[in-house]
Amino acid sequence: MTVPRAAGRVLPTLNEDGSRHWIRPRLSTGAWWTRRRVVGYSLIAFFIGLPHLRWMGKPLILLDVPRREFTLLGNTFLPTDTLILMLLLGSAVIAIFLFSALFGRVWCGWGCPQTVYMEFVFRPIERLLEGGRSGSLAMDKANGVMSPRRILKYLIYIPISLVLAHTFLAYFVGTDTLQQWVQLSPYEHPTPFLVMAVTTLLIFIDFGWFREQTCLIACPYGRWQAALIDKRSLIVAYDAVRGEPRRAGSNREHAGDCVSCNACVVTCPTGIDIRNGLQMECVHCTQCIDACDHVMVALHKPKGLIRYASQEGLAGRDSGAMRPRVVIYSIALAVCLGALAFTLGTRADAEVTLLRSSSEPYRMEADGRIANQLRVKIVNRSNAPQQYSITVDGLEGGTVIAPELPLTVGAGAQRTTSLFLLAPFTTFTDGRRPVTVRISDAHGFARDMPFVLLGPTRIAPAPTP
Repeated sequence: MTVPRAAGRVLPTLNEDGSRHWIRPRLSTGAWWTRRRVVGYSLIAFFIGLPHLRWMGKPLILLDVPRREFTLLGNTFLPTDTLILMLLLGSAVIAIFLFSALFGRVWCGWGCPQTVYMEFVFRPIERLLEGGRSGSLAMDKANGVMSPRRILKYLIYIPISLVLAHTFLAYFVGTDTLQQWVQLSPYEHPTPFLVMAVTTLLIFIDFGWFREQTCLIACPYGRWQAALIDKRSLIVAYDAVRGEPRRAGSNREHAGDCVSCNACVVTCPTGIDIRNGLQMECVHCTQCIDACDHVMVALHKPKGLIRYASQEGLAGRDSGAMRPRVVIYSIALAVCLGALAFTLGTRADAEVTLLRSSSEPYRMEADGRIANQLRVKIVNRSNAPQQYSITVDGLEGGTVIAPELPLTVGAGAQRTTSLFLLAPFTTFTDGRRPVTVRISDAHGFARDMPFVLLGPTRIAPAPTP
């Protein structure tokens, strides 16, 4: 059976017969590579160190999904903080829109953990052990999966993946919990151990096998860029006006500056040809800029045949940053950030919820009084334990019975207590009696919350003996 072949390569990572085309980019050093390396290793230190940092006694960042608590900059947010979470998410989305409109996919090439770890941790190890691009290609042709050097590479990848898995999970479980997991035997905590093992395996597969396909296939950002950028966005671009017509060899009469050396192609970590224009697969890593600049210097031509530029700028038209979408994004981001700052600044130190008894709305006592059970849930948002007093206004002639007052709630914790409110039937009107529940602490927090006591509209007469 003949395997059908595509008319040309469909994807940079796919051969015409459907087999995997392994991309083995050649490293191109230069000014941009030096800048990216400084940024990359700084970000690696930041990514690894961030979960260990504390502010006001809390992690700087902790996304505790099982407990549904999210801690950012020492502030803990709960699922009830809908407005804050909405404003935070909205600000992040608008910032992505604005950043992309101005600078294209600079995040992908400079800041994304996938690119940073791939280009500054895993690929350097691969080049060292396999002998660079030529050595890797030779192993590919010889089906060198079982090559001793390639096996050694994968063995080194395993502990690195383990460290990255621990770092990744530290963002979601916290470093204290992670330290306990590491010290305990897997038999004592099989579920966390399984989570750690699966995360390590996924990271190993990602950087050892899936690699650039994460950017080309899995990540949606490349597809978004068609809507997020325009012809005045800053991108890594080839100057076709200067470079065309491209021609190799010594006969350079009427030829552009491009000599068809393909240095920009063999250095691209996603396997594209930047000379074909803006493409979804381009992550703006600037490797093609360094490769082309090196060739231009050798040919005594000016640098910048491939450079950061906008499509409008390359065409000789206005390439200014200010345009309607940038103005709209900037205003929207300022509004969201302002609303977020205002909401955070005016957020109370505690969150109080009043809940009625789920078993019965009220109960008639033997002495004729009506009893209502009220549950008070208090979430302490401050960074210190607090004692909360609970009083009821408008209950003249009634009684408040509480098992614990004042109620002590730990920092960042929540507790629920019950109150039993008893009042004579005669104080109810149409089976209702409004009161005000006041919750306060010794540090200025006070919240008055209306509550309606329920009772019968009338009391049935006692049966005649």
